[in-house]
Amino acid sequence: MYSDILIPTDGSPGAQEAIEHGLEIAQQYEATVHALYVVDTRVSRSGPLLESLQREGRKAVRDLEVAGTQAGLTVVTEVVEGVPPQEILEYSAMQGIDLIVMGTQGRTGIDRFVMGSVAERVVRHSPVPVLMVRRE
Repeated sequence: MYSDILIPTDGSPGAQEAIEHGLEIAQQYEATVHALYVVDTRVSRSGPLLESLQREGRKAVRDLEVAGTQAGLTVVTEVVEGVPPQEILEYSAMQGIDLIVMGTQGRTGIDRFVMGSVAERVVRHSPVPVLMVRRE
């Protein structure tokens, strides 16, 4: 049923909950896991902040890759720059993703207020199923 599962991550505790669910589903279907981090260019386009976000992204997808590999899964990692909901949907279309698994609560506070809910926008526009995992 699912051969390619996308797990977008921002490195937050909410994303970790989604990672656990996504990896479990991937094991059941022997699916390839796609770990995606989007460096939000609305926050920074250059300089030290951009570099910091890129490092954060590499760590987030590396952590997901380690967890997936330990679970016996094939994991593809990608760090891209852009607007998160758009990049998630574009990656999904380009890679033939069957399911997107993501947290409902990532960034909080003013970041969420200004940028809106990434998960909400993905759900609204995704042509494939989206499993939203709420943080406990």
